[in-house]
Amino acid sequence: MTLHASSDHAYAAPTAPAVATLQHGLLWLMGMGGAIVFIEPSPYEIFALTSVVVFTASGLRMRMAFMPLALLLFAVNLGYTICAVSLLDQQPVVYWILTSWYMAVTALFIALVVSEDTAARLHYLRSGLIAGAVIASLAGIAGYLRLTPGELFTLYGRAAGTFKDPNVFGAFLVLPALLCLQSVVSDGLGRTLRSIVLLGIITLALLLAFSRAAWGMLALTAAFMLLLMMLTSQTNRQRSRIVIMAIAAVAAVALALVILLQFDFIRDMFQQRASFDQSYDEGRFGRFGRHLLGAQMALDLPLGIGPLQFSKFFPEDTHNSYLNAFMSGGWISGVFYPALVFTTALIGFRYIFVRTPWQRPYLAVFSAYLGTIGEGFIIDTDHWRHFWLILGLMWGLFVATQRHAATARFVAQFDITQAEGRAAR
Repeated sequence: MTLHASSDHAYAAPTAPAVATLQHGLLWLMGMGGAIVFIEPSPYEIFALTSVVVFTASGLRMRMAFMPLALLLFAVNLGYTICAVSLLDQQPVVYWILTSWYMAVTALFIALVVSEDTAARLHYLRSGLIAGAVIASLAGIAGYLRLTPGELFTLYGRAAGTFKDPNVFGAFLVLPALLCLQSVVSDGLGRTLRSIVLLGIITLALLLAFSRAAWGMLALTAAFMLLLMMLTSQTNRQRSRIVIMAIAAVAAVALALVILLQFDFIRDMFQQRASFDQSYDEGRFGRFGRHLLGAQMALDLPLGIGPLQFSKFFPEDTHNSYLNAFMSGGWISGVFYPALVFTTALIGFRYIFVRTPWQRPYLAVFSAYLGTIGEGFIIDTDHWRHFWLILGLMWGLFVATQRHAATARFVAQFDITQAEGRAAR
């Protein structure tokens, strides 16, 4: 990827209207394509590659502010690659390594893209994400209701939509659901009504995915986001509306659950999945037992055991992204992966209260990011496309917000200087 260096406070060069339209369309397609991943290569890969070519040809800028992100991504994948050297005769391992590098590149690419023309580009990504979530949700609902042939769009009696795994499906829907919820509690009547319908479709599909992690993630991230929206609201009227609409949303979800649980096939699955007494979580080699045993192994193995090798020692995979970093990439990835993840989270808190045109969607992205890294403690999230998309969005919004704040300070100082000059005369 050929990039042009620029200072952190430089403005983006003007883009021809036709080129800007193409760029915005590709970002919408990337957002939408991220919801269709049950086929390989997925539309996301096609649109992402096309976007890289178009944006690079249009003059994509590499800012110094992105060097920490680039170096951390490089270090994580360097560890994976070193630990996979002796396993490169295994095709799945080679594919895993290439996928890891690819995810890193997409995260950096999204960061670079969103740091310029931020409001417009974020708008099209947001719109595409919601459209993709609705498509995937309708597919999942149709599959669960047996409106499609065979097990299409379902897995193990759970809605999987256009994903291979119901857990990934449920996790993907969280950010679009938060974006719709924001619209419900803060937009005008027309957009609110439309967003209520979209949120209802997405929430129903998420419930039918029967992913306990996704259920908890949606509840916690929605509560956190609404709290941030209240804290950053400028009027009591806005705060009151957020509270009223949030209560109404909780009541609607409760009512929907009551109705759904009247159906035996839904109630049985719900009772099974809602239980914390799951056989694969318990025992010495259960999910959490594997975490402890794997942590002990990580301390003794500086080079780990290599990608995709954990299940050769234990009944299942790690189901923990941080443990998987140690196992797959040794101490290098084991240190730098959490460094990348938690550094991003800590920086994210810094920009919550900065007034920008994109403050509201930033709160949704940040909330979803915190939920995803939290979910990483109980499931492998390190190859989820939408996780790296969110990570890239975080860094792109960091840099855009820095530039916006610097510009606002400059304008304010200029106004003060002008006022003092007039007073002196």
